[in-house]
Amino acid sequence: MFKFIDLFAGIGATRIAFERTGGECVFSSEWDKFAQQTYTANHGEQPHGDITKIDPQDIPDHDILLAGFPCQPFSISGVSKKNSLGRAHGFRDKTQGTLFFNIAEILEVKKPTVIFLENVKNLKSHDKGKTFKVISETLDELGYEIFYEVLDAKYYVPQHRERIFIVGFLRERLQNVNFQFPKPPKHSPTIADILLSEVDEKYTLSDKLWSYLKEYKEKHRSKGNGFGYGLIDPARDTTTRTLSARYYKDGSEILIQQQGKNPRRLTPRECARLMGFPEDFVIPVSDTQAYKQFGNSMVVSLAEAIAKAITPILEAYMSGQAYSQKEVHMQSQSVQLLLPVLQETWT
Repeated sequence: MFKFIDLFAGIGATRIAFERTGGECVFSSEWDKFAQQTYTANHGEQPHGDITKIDPQDIPDHDILLAGFPCQPFSISGVSKKNSLGRAHGFRDKTQGTLFFNIAEILEVKKPTVIFLENVKNLKSHDKGKTFKVISETLDELGYEIFYEVLDAKYYVPQHRERIFIVGFLRERLQNVNFQFPKPPKHSPTIADILLSEVDEKYTLSDKLWSYLKEYKEKHRSKGNGFGYGLIDPARDTTTRTLSARYYKDGSEILIQQQGKNPRRLTPRECARLMGFPEDFVIPVSDTQAYKQFGNSMVVSLAEAIAKAITPILEAYMSGQAYSQKEVHMQSQSVQLLLPVLQETWT
């Protein structure tokens, strides 16, 4: 069994994914108290708090580091000055003051064999490409061969949600790894598959809010802009827009059309399904906090597909055997077989 740590853990989506592929979580960190509450209710332990206050030496040894870290710009003025003076510099100079710095510190001290990072699609273009350049150079400096790709979760859940995933392998332990991200499944669940048959009236928009959203959309439409609500017809539409942490405000990005009355928001349980969480996932917080948590989360089923591509490589290394790319492909394809089961469970 491989061991992993869960950083910037949120409510534990990545933990679920890697536990399903045989891993054991030996450490977790999440600063938000409401996310900690949900994490504890579902995983039986409260995550440690602020990662910036945790000494890497106090973190248990692990095989995989998981982190869906926030995107921050890096200051390169100090680095440029050192370059001009001919002085050496490293990741400590380039990443100081960012949360990625704390990840790099842990990698330097603990040297896990594999890293799994997730971020917004625009990470590559963030700060004119400087952010991704520093991240990739830092991981290279720390000895990792990285692979990255932007993947859309719409093939795993009925939601258009693009994120960049970075997988890295420590070169001193694994050489010539030809890692491949999973191919999209052939069959995808639809929005109709995740909707509840009965929903409390409190999720239906008031006349006042619905009028405001229609006026707002019309105002921007007349100016040639595409801003405004996203209305879903479950009988026709298959996927939604991206669920965001601001969904609690008015639910405007994903509204469900209803016969004979105003549209409604998704319920927190439907949001959990939209993010690929299992049916027994406990939601112990308010609707407002639940919307924030699911909007900030990773899609469990997509993370699991990537985990299934990583695990055979790591386990082959741990057992002292050469990994088979065919085996990796078979592992990733098994996620496709789960989709009909998930759809049947939801409905």
